[in-house]
Amino acid sequence: MRITVDTEWCTGSGQCALTAADVFDQRDEDGTVVLLQPEPPAEAHEAVRQAALLCPTRAIRVAE
Repeated sequence: MRITVDTEWCTGSGQCALTAADVFDQRDEDGTVVLLQPEPPAEAHEAVRQAALLCPTRAIRVAE
């Protein structure tokens, strides 16, 4: 799995960081997504998929 994020589309809703905290975080200044692990371990894959689905702007892209 490979993850990319589009910080221009991110609105800072935080669903990604709540759903997959080991993979995503948010900048303190504005809440924009920070990708911690572009290639997360297998045990994080389901949470990452869920985070991508919950993102209201679809700023998270997952390639399997």
